[in-house]
Amino acid sequence: IPSSRLLVRFNSLASVSTLFSMPERRPFVRLPTDVYPVNYGLRLKPDLIDLTFEGKLEAAVEVTQGTNQIVMNCADIDIITASFVPEGGEEINATGFNYQNEDEKVTLCFPSILQKGSGSLKIDFVGELNDKMKGFYRSKYTTPSGENRYAAVTQFEATDARRAFPCWDEPAIKATFDITLIIPKDRIALSNMNVVDRKPYPEDHSLVEVKFATTPIMSTYLVAFVIGEYDFVESQSSDGVTVRVYTPVGKAEQGKFALEVATKTLPFYKDYFSVPYPLPKIDLIAIADFAAGAMENWGLVTYRETALLIDPKNSCASSRQWVALVVGHELAHQWFGNLVTMEWWTHLWLNEGFASWIEYLCVDHCFPEYDIWTQFVSADYTRALDLDALDNSHPIEVDVGHPSEVDEIFDAISYSKGASVIRMLHNYIGDEDFRKGMNAYLLKFQHKNASTEDLWECLEQASGKPIAAVMNSWTKQMGFPIIVVDQEQHGSDRVLKISQKKFCASGPRNGTYENCPNWMVPISICTSEDPSCTKMKVLLDQPETTVNITNIAPDHWIKINPGTVGFYRIQYSTTMLESLLPGIRDLTLLPVDRLGLQNDLFSLARAGMISTVEVLKVMEAFVNEPNYTVWSDLSCNLGVLSSLLSHTDFHEDIQEFIRDLFTPIGMKLGWDSKTGEGHLDALLRGLVLGKLGKAGHKATLEEARRRFKEHVEGKQTLPADLRSPVYLTVLKHGDSTTLDTMLKLHKQADMQEEKNRIERVLGAIPAPDLIQRVLNFALSEEVRPQDTVSVIGGVAGSSKQGRKAAWKFVKDNWEELHNRYQGGFLISRLIKLTADGFAIDKMAAEVKSFFESHHAPAAERTVQQCCENILLNAAWLKRDAEDIHQYLLQRKAPPV
Repeated sequence: IPSSRLLVRFNSLASVSTLFSMPERRPFVRLPTDVYPVNYGLRLKPDLIDLTFEGKLEAAVEVTQGTNQIVMNCADIDIITASFVPEGGEEINATGFNYQNEDEKVTLCFPSILQKGSGSLKIDFVGELNDKMKGFYRSKYTTPSGENRYAAVTQFEATDARRAFPCWDEPAIKATFDITLIIPKDRIALSNMNVVDRKPYPEDHSLVEVKFATTPIMSTYLVAFVIGEYDFVESQSSDGVTVRVYTPVGKAEQGKFALEVATKTLPFYKDYFSVPYPLPKIDLIAIADFAAGAMENWGLVTYRETALLIDPKNSCASSRQWVALVVGHELAHQWFGNLVTMEWWTHLWLNEGFASWIEYLCVDHCFPEYDIWTQFVSADYTRALDLDALDNSHPIEVDVGHPSEVDEIFDAISYSKGASVIRMLHNYIGDEDFRKGMNAYLLKFQHKNASTEDLWECLEQASGKPIAAVMNSWTKQMGFPIIVVDQEQHGSDRVLKISQKKFCASGPRNGTYENCPNWMVPISICTSEDPSCTKMKVLLDQPETTVNITNIAPDHWIKINPGTVGFYRIQYSTTMLESLLPGIRDLTLLPVDRLGLQNDLFSLARAGMISTVEVLKVMEAFVNEPNYTVWSDLSCNLGVLSSLLSHTDFHEDIQEFIRDLFTPIGMKLGWDSKTGEGHLDALLRGLVLGKLGKAGHKATLEEARRRFKEHVEGKQTLPADLRSPVYLTVLKHGDSTTLDTMLKLHKQADMQEEKNRIERVLGAIPAPDLIQRVLNFALSEEVRPQDTVSVIGGVAGSSKQGRKAAWKFVKDNWEELHNRYQGGFLISRLIKLTADGFAIDKMAAEVKSFFESHHAPAAERTVQQCCENILLNAAWLKRDAEDIHQYLLQRKAPPV
């Protein structure tokens, strides 16, 4: 599953960690190993009208020691009958089914001992096609003629296969699957494997029986089936795999872009891993109601419509890029996760961190013009650093017990920090040895399970470097270091003094080195002679060290961490920093390093280690910046600052600062794309115009209104790349008529991408009564359940009023929201989006006490992180608000 990455971003606080203690762990026991499955023969008959299903399981099992009971996972399923047939023996009927609902288990009790050896377990059962977007669930869609119907679809990761059929629902208990689906004859049925037989169902001629080929040995969470109405486009990859993209009826055209990406990607991975794709086909399918971004089911990958469908006329550049990344991510899992699977959820990070890293490698291969690795730093790397600086972060590797704890680790640490440390590792090892180690790992563990240590061992053998020792410091303890650097010139040599200590969002802690964590930090160094080339590498495995760089002129600068690959923050001495800053103005520093420098300084300011005014001065040096990703990161940080200062009476002054900074690039880009421009120009134009419009830049606002009017009247359709900035601008400065028009556009939109685009900006509307209308709209039938969260989040992120209203709305509608997302990760995202932005101490207490009386087990850590962020914001405001105000005022003062 890819985290829907692009949707969210993230003094004296010694008390924070003591304030919010983790509740007691639920006791948890894995399934007994005395009976295990070899093959599941599964027949399912969903009823798409009554929204129920019947199932028959006939599993070939091995009894390893005599027992009179079989314990399996089972949730929300009623077992009708169960029996066991020992090989060559008589059928033994189960005499009781003992459900342990809390643990999602069932114990089948038998009147006599099941002897050691092979046998067959038969279970007849019934269940409901639920509306919780997990297990075997229903997904609502509208036919081209306007009729509402349901498809039956699955989402099993992490622990929901047990909602579709009784099974041993643990990743290490692998088996083969023979699946048969009994469905209406006018519907399509898909599963992991190809169809081998489709014949009329004897008992009812309106139904057909669809049988699929036997799967390879695999984990239950990767099993999938879909029954519904779809069109498809098809192609063959250069290595002979049939690739299909399934779309809603009438929209096959919109599957072509993903099809092209998938057919390029399969051979890329085959070549990269030196292991062929192991199944005869792969299907990618767009599901209407889908909680995650996508899911890597082996051979049948499911997606949100917005993560798969691209309309050449109505899709914007960022949607194409998102689709390319998600397709790259899910197809990587076909090897890394599906062929070799983590032994337990503790190693989930390896699955997700690896796929979140290699998706960029793949997109860089398919679309070099995206400059995607620079975007990685802004989208994943800095986001992970922000979260991991909190006291309420967690190590990459988390011991997971109870299934309810699994959902919570689908977060930015597993994905984005995971991807960032793998990028650092790849850089430390070098591509050739990295691939050699990966190939050895996949061959050694194919069709089996592995742990993090197994991968380190293979990479260590391939590279001869101390991989396990280095990586354990990054995966087994939370946080990361800040590298403090100073320099002295000695003749033609430069001596660097480098030290490390844990970086904390609340600023430096007092304490001796004895109890401080240490990391093994691969450090690269470059100089102004060649900023793109590493001059020296050291592995910092001590609290401090000195490094001697020879033959460097006194007027040359030195930069640590070129390429911004090492997962740490840097604090330079004043003279070192001053020598680097001109490299921002004259662009001699690489884009990714200009971004990294600014981002480090911003986080040091938030932690109270430097003044925010210093960062504002550095930001002004970006006035000649041409790079989209650098602007995107600046824009993000200014958004954080603007949100913080909305709690003051000089919010307008920071808007003016934003207008001044973005106006020159806005004037240069203009509104219309020019010949010869590419993907990144389109992204930059959208970003800059949206920023100027939101900040109330007069000319931008007028032009946005003019173009919006023409768009609505059908005179001149807005190009897809301009829609978000225009919609945002007119809403931010709009009234009830504007809101009515936007809601009408939403209703008319045929594409989910357009509906989402509108949903995300509705919250910008300023009037309190209209804000309330938007919040009510979020829970209406008009908005798909997985998208409600981004509507409410849009309100919370848009203004001080919005933030208060959204938080109140979440509290008032908590029952419905919690019931709707039942502990999935959407509940965590909702809490983060609505609670994170406050900046007064008492709000932290309010959030804490609300969730003490309204339990959200899957979001416990998120609640703690939000409370910590609120206290950090409050401390930042107290510390720096007055200085920022003075600086913004004297900027405007006429020179004396």
